[in-house]
Amino acid sequence: MDYVSALVPPVVMAVFFIGLIRVIVKTQGGVNKAKEDAAVDAALARAEDARQGTPDAKV
Repeated sequence: MDYVSALVPPVVMAVFFIGLIRVIVKTQGGVNKAKEDAAVDAALARAEDARQGTPDAKV
């Protein structure tokens, strides 16, 4: 029975790891992808404006 107790922790960790990877893959894209992309684009545009020192940059 020592082999069972030795195999249980790695098997449990592998199951949770596979579940985590499935959740990550399923949450990529989808309905909120356009909103997330727009937020990132806006943040990059603000950072670029601040770096260039344009007068219309809101700080």
